[in-house]
This record gives sequence, structure tokens and C-alpha cells, in this order.
Amino acid sequence: MLPDPLPSTPARRVRRSLGVRAVAIPLTLGLALAGCRTGINYLDSAAPRYGNGLVRPAPPSAWPDTLLVVTYNVQESREVGRALDVLHSEAALAAPDIVLLQEMDARGTERVARALGMAWVYYPAVRRTGTGRDFGNAVLSRWPIVDDAKLILPKIATWGRMQRTATAVTVDVGGVPVRVYSVHLGTPLSLSLQDRRAQLRAVLDDASVHPRVIVGGDLNSGDLGSMAVRRGFVWPTEDGPRTTTFGRFDHVLFRGLGAPATGATGTILEGRGASDHRPVWARGVLR
Repeated sequence: MLPDPLPSTPARRVRRSLGVRAVAIPLTLGLALAGCRTGINYLDSAAPRYGNGLVRPAPPSAWPDTLLVVTYNVQESREVGRALDVLHSEAALAAPDIVLLQEMDARGTERVARALGMAWVYYPAVRRTGTGRDFGNAVLSRWPIVDDAKLILPKIATWGRMQRTATAVTVDVGGVPVRVYSVHLGTPLSLSLQDRRAQLRAVLDDASVHPRVIVGGDLNSGDLGSMAVRRGFVWPTEDGPRTTTFGRFDHVLFRGLGAPATGATGTILEGRGASDHRPVWARGVLR
């Protein structure tokens, strides 16, 4: 069952403590522009919101030296069961610490989180007109989520008028706070490279106050990660096979976490029909 709704708090950017089960805020829909064609954008930076930030804290003996991060665009949440088959069957994805999901709805996100035994926060960006379903980004964590926010990114898509957002959380890994962002930038058909750079810049600006940061998701580009590198990030997923028909668009970036010398990253080539994207994983050195 999805959480019951709570009243929303209008704000451009909202953080919350998750001492109790996080719940959905009522669906306060807002039209981005009168010409919106592919969906209705959620303009309230506090709503809708779904999730559960509570997981049982791990004992000190289980606190890791590295974090396994997986990013997966699950194409409109159509084949969540098949995506779970991939997550369960691939040895490289066993027991991830962080899972970043894109193109999700709340029900699909909760299903993945329950199956993996993870805390989760999900903010949809838009309600799709064609499917009648929400579309947005989620963060799942094996560690307690103590804070979260929805970032409304700049630039409206020229086609479809979609407003992109990022989902941000802070996780507590054995007393070490790590800021995590699940992002899905605009497509090359709907936004210029300059506009997509502005979207990633907004995420990097928000991340600048945090000492340890993970940014991951569908960048809709093979080279935008260089922007983060210039701002002190490492980019372990820069090289590798295509993650979509069009190129290597799915990435993980770290700041304040290093990349191990070996076994730092990989791409799952067999997608089992779950999505038009392949999942990507990376390890970051925490301690």
C-alpha cells in the first residue's frame, strides 16, 4: 500500500527529517505552461512526495569502506518485475547501498524498495497525459535517509513542455552523511546542450555545500560528466558500452568519495527486456 497523504508546504526547495514513515503529499497539480502537451508538471517543490526513510541501522561491524551505487532508468515503470529480475540475478548488483531510479511512479518505486529491503524517497516531476501515470526520480538506500528535497531544474522542454526535477536525499552511513541525487536531464531533442548544462549545474550548485556527494542517473549525454569533473568530482562511469541505443547516457559521479583502483564500475549488458536503458553501477570509497 502507498502512504497516506499529508498537507504540502509550498517552497522552492524543501528538506525533511524522516523520523517516521514518510508519506505522500496530496497531488497538487500545476500547469507548467498553457501549451503543455505531454503531461501536467508538478510545480510544488514539496509535493507530491512518497517514501519510507526508515531501515534498521546496521551494526558497526557492517559499516562499509565502499558504497555500491546502481543507476537504472526503468522506462516509464512499464516492466518493474523484469527490472527486479535484473537487480536480483546479476552478481555485480548484489546488495547495493544506493539505487537511483528514473522514469518511475510511486507504486513501482515502492515495489523495488520492498523487494530490496531499502529505504526510499520518490518525487514525480510530471503526470503523463498519455499514460495517466507519474514520471520522476527516486533514491533507494540500504542506510537511513535523514533528509530529502526535490530540486526543480531550470529550462522547460521546447517539445512537450516538461519540467525536469531531481530527487535529493542525505543518507547516514554509520554516522557519515552522504548527499545523493537521482537525476534525469532533458533529452537532446527537447533541450539544447547549453540548457542541459544549466540543469546539471543546478544540481552541482545544490551539492556544493555537502562534503560527500553522489550524483547519478540519466544525463541524456555522454560528455556532461566533464562539468562535474571540473568541480572536483570523479567520473568512474565515463568509459564503457552504450547504455541506450543513442550512446552512454547513464552515469554515476562522486565527490568526497574516491573510486577504487579495480572493480570500480560496470554496465549490465543483458537487460531482460526491462527497459531501453542498461543499468550501470559504480563503487565509491567512503573511508
